[in-house]
Amino acid sequence: MPAFVIVEVDITDPEKYNAYKELTPATVLAYGGKFVLRGQPVTVLEGEWNHERLVMLQFPTKEKATAWYNSEGYQYAKSVRSGAAKANFLLIES
Repeated sequence: MPAFVIVEVDITDPEKYNAYKELTPATVLAYGGKFVLRGQPVTVLEGEWNHERLVMLQFPTKEKATAWYNSEGYQYAKSVRSGAAKANFLLIES
């Protein structure tokens, strides 16, 4: 069953965040994942949205998504992102 990782991001250091963005795609691909969207700005149609960027990843299974998030490669990318952005990660199985 497919699983999605949804990420709300507020960027505090664009240069450092760009380095993170360069590292992440290979880690996602290694676990069978793909980017569904990587967008900014977000247009609010209803309600409130207080984040700068929205990212959605799709993985074949919840287990693959979790393995990606916990992988050595992604943990390194995450360390590069440290101090460059605040992010909330959500895992949803469809």
